[in-house]
Amino acid sequence: MENSTIDISVVVPLYNEEESLPELLAWIERVMDGNRFVYEVIFVDDGSRDGSWDVVSDLARRNPSVRAIRFLRNYGKSAALYSGFEAARGRVVITMDADLQDSPDEIPELYRMVAEEGYDLVSGWKKKRYDPLGKTIPSKFFNATARFATGIRLHDFNCGLKAYRNKVVKSIEVYGEMHRFIPVLAKQAGFSRIGEKVVHHRARKYGVSKFGWERMIKGYLDLITVMFMSRFGKSPMYLFGGMGTLMFLVGGATTVWLIAEKLWKQAHGLAVRGVTDQPLFYIAIVAVILGVQLFLAGFLGELIGRGSSDRNRYLIDERIENKKE
Repeated sequence: MENSTIDISVVVPLYNEEESLPELLAWIERVMDGNRFVYEVIFVDDGSRDGSWDVVSDLARRNPSVRAIRFLRNYGKSAALYSGFEAARGRVVITMDADLQDSPDEIPELYRMVAEEGYDLVSGWKKKRYDPLGKTIPSKFFNATARFATGIRLHDFNCGLKAYRNKVVKSIEVYGEMHRFIPVLAKQAGFSRIGEKVVHHRARKYGVSKFGWERMIKGYLDLITVMFMSRFGKSPMYLFGGMGTLMFLVGGATTVWLIAEKLWKQAHGLAVRGVTDQPLFYIAIVAVILGVQLFLAGFLGELIGRGSSDRNRYLIDERIENKKE
């Protein structure tokens, strides 16, 4: 796809954003036409319950650069991005939210950084945000934790405005709620040229935010998942088998020591306390049992990992494909 005649694919996941879509597309059109880009806009309707799909269908009739995917139900932003990435044909793929808080005016510079400077991925940084403190403060704490845990020096992992080389989006699998950690997934896949650009963040013009406090909890759980998958995703036996073996050996050695101690005391005529009367014996037995269970968990993880089927299967209700190569 590196030799595609389409310069840019703009992937826009959306959920109940009917008011903002016409204005967003008109803005994208002005930027693209002003810079003479050959482009496509891929709207991914994540099961909207308002009139978003009708608006998208009307926009597609008027602009042959518009393509669209409609999910039968709401799957989440990661699912929408995955399907958009799968459909994207441009040399550079740019993602942005549909709520007009991301500025299409950033597209030319993002494109240049990927196409000319050789970045694999460029992430936006909303240095000045127009969000309430209840959203910005937890976000800063989360991003600091993510930087420390992943080693990727980005200020805003969750910024929806990003640019990718086409090969990157075709090489990674975004599922669950992993859209926050696409830079981590890209780095794991071998794409290490990850850059950052300060982008303009705008106040929400229509509707309300679709994300609440629960996304912070999900974000940290996803961070743990990403860190686990990056180290042990291909070989869970290394973690579970290692921990299980250690616990089995500690528990087994403790049990042997207790029995040996009893036999030694008996041989020397000393007072003997029954092995089963000692709490340490039961702790040792529990350690042995947990060790065996952890070892089996690692073994089952290996079997499941090697035989797992594709996770990204979503029911698509409709597609709009305009013939533009």
